[in-house]
Amino acid sequence: MAVDPIQTPPPPPPRSNTYLFSDPLDSHPLWFKPDLFLSPNFDSDSYISELRTFVPFDTLRSELQAHLTSLNHELIDLINRDYADFVNLSTKLVDVDSAVVRMRAPLLELREKIEGFRGSVESSLVALKNGLEQRSEAAATREVLELLLDTFHVVSKVEKLIKELPSVPADWSNGDVNLAEKNVVSNGSIENGTNVRETQSMLLERIASEMNRLKFYIAHAQNLPFIQNMEKRIQSASLLLDASLGHCFVDGLEHRDESVIYNCLRAYAAIDNTSSAEEIFRTTVVAPLVQKIIPHGPSGVAVGTSGDGLENDYQEIKTCINKDCKFLLEISSAENSGLLVFDFLANSILKEVLSAIQKGKPGAFSPGRPTEFLINYKSSLDFLAHLEGST
Repeated sequence: MAVDPIQTPPPPPPRSNTYLFSDPLDSHPLWFKPDLFLSPNFDSDSYISELRTFVPFDTLRSELQAHLTSLNHELIDLINRDYADFVNLSTKLVDVDSAVVRMRAPLLELREKIEGFRGSVESSLVALKNGLEQRSEAAATREVLELLLDTFHVVSKVEKLIKELPSVPADWSNGDVNLAEKNVVSNGSIENGTNVRETQSMLLERIASEMNRLKFYIAHAQNLPFIQNMEKRIQSASLLLDASLGHCFVDGLEHRDESVIYNCLRAYAAIDNTSSAEEIFRTTVVAPLVQKIIPHGPSGVAVGTSGDGLENDYQEIKTCINKDCKFLLEISSAENSGLLVFDFLANSILKEVLSAIQKGKPGAFSPGRPTEFLINYKSSLDFLAHLEGST
């Protein structure tokens, strides 16, 4: 069945001379921009309100009608241009329903296969995820088990090494006795030519290293029952180590054995207990020296002091420091020694000197005596400058 094409509008009237020599009919004034109609944000109300300020409504209406007429002409031209193909489309589509039925069967079969394959893939994926989770749990359990085993071995090793230490400090007070004479055995062999004190300090440094390793394990498994059950053994080993290390350090200070002092300080640094070493040095070496220079009783009452001047006391303290304390300051401040964590100058020497002044000469820094206060203040600055320059 033939369909007549859409009737085209009548041709326009003959063009006059004015049309030929003036602007074309489809031209628009500068204020009229058809491209704005294609904008996705076009708003007719806003468009009209903007133009009404300088364009009369009649002019705007006539311009819009002219543009509408032009669009209708373009639409009709497009339809007439492809009209034959549009009509033939309906004649060529023959037996479309049967073709759809024939195509549906293989598509449904393909859909069933895809769904079955998807189900098998999903089941395999679930099984794989479960396997990975079990593997992860097994790895975590194995890691915890290895951590507990390492902790047990380290505790046993520390206890074994502590048993090799002399039970009484007097057993190794003589630093000139050889291991061959004392039959001290370390790692199954007798170390000839090494004194007992130095070997003892080396053994303590080794124990401190193991204790540091043990602290690392405990920090990662402190909430486990196995670790909690071993808490008493760990505390006992730690107390024995602190006591033995303190005795060895005191003995090294008394004999000024640099190797022993160095090993003991490394042991204190390994277990992060620098304050104990600083306190031992203060009470063992610094306090007796300062007590002789600035006598004071244990209750803080001055004993046999004459005046509150500090200049002479500082001079004597400087002499004692150079004679009896400088060797330790040099050991702890040596480069690449690993002992820079210690501050014996502040936490041992200055702490004891300040305590002695507060107890033995409480009026040394009294603001009510400005002359003595100024003298003591300047002397204190010189004393601090001397200490900082000598270390």
